[in-house]
Amino acid sequence: MTAIFRLESRKRIRGSVVLVAVFALLSALYFSMFPGVQDEMDVFEEAFPEFMFDLFGIEALHTIEGFIAAEIYSFFWVLLVAIYFAYVGAGLIAGDVQNRTMDLTLSNPVSRESVILQKVAALWVPLVALNVGVPLIVYVGALVIGESFDPVALAMAHVLSIPYLLVCAGIGLVLSVLVDHVRTARAAALSLVLSLWLVDGVSRVDPEYEWLGDATPSRYYDPTAILVREEYAVLDAAILLTVFVVLVAVAVAVFTRRDI
Repeated sequence: MTAIFRLESRKRIRGSVVLVAVFALLSALYFSMFPGVQDEMDVFEEAFPEFMFDLFGIEALHTIEGFIAAEIYSFFWVLLVAIYFAYVGAGLIAGDVQNRTMDLTLSNPVSRESVILQKVAALWVPLVALNVGVPLIVYVGALVIGESFDPVALAMAHVLSIPYLLVCAGIGLVLSVLVDHVRTARAAALSLVLSLWLVDGVSRVDPEYEWLGDATPSRYYDPTAILVREEYAVLDAAILLTVFVVLVAVAVAVFTRRDI
């Protein structure tokens, strides 16, 4: 039975298109800025406190790779897109429980495990839309201003972001099966993802607390390292995928045992 998967997939199309459009506008803005600020990059770098470079993973701002990694990926992708996936994940179950449609769903010959897995599988829509649309926009945008990205590095920046975004969705999913009220679940998911990102950033600033960042998802995805230094942390991606599987398993275990 794949009706839930098809329905959930259709529900994700509009939000995915909106996100791609937002990134197109952001990319156009930053690409238009880059030629003008490139010659003044020393002044631009001096305008930021040193801790900001560690917090946002800023590096090699004078290059198109470093500039776009800092302006688009290190904040908008790592934080805001992650929050979007946490938000979606938090509504997967709690939303249906709150409006009582889950009762109707489970009255059909479908298991609770299948409900969760089909809803999670529907995340392929935003994952594909964002990780195909955005790199194409970035690549073409660079060509328009006379710059270029290594297509392999750009592709890897998106491929390796998939496990990270899935973990954020998994965090939301676990909260979705624990909390009946969808607003509460979403608020908790957003707060947790934001807090984890801040912990990672602050731990980078102070070496004494760097170990704290090892417990945060963003520590295992570094777009600047990929785009600027072409370092592909495949092992880190594997760790994130493992965490995602664990989160889904926890969500399934909780949901199959709870009374709705």
